[in-house]
Amino acid sequence: MAKIYYDNDADLNLLKGKKIAVIGYGIQGRGQSLNLRDSGLDVVVSELPGTANYEQAKKDGFNPVSAKEASAQADII
Repeated sequence: MAKIYYDNDADLNLLKGKKIAVIGYGIQGRGQSLNLRDSGLDVVVSELPGTANYEQAKKDGFNPVSAKEASAQADII
């Protein structure tokens, strides 16, 4: 039988005070970035300039940077 996890099983305090980099703002990256930010965590997004995903990240309130820059800023990638 599979173990089911619920919100109470996760401790966001383990991530508080750390910067999280999400490399790529596609379907998965966008959802994860928004959820992390909405949970009160510090998120930096990496996306290629000139792409539709770059523009979406900007519309969503992120300042997209290169993967190298996001990785340098982050505690967790």
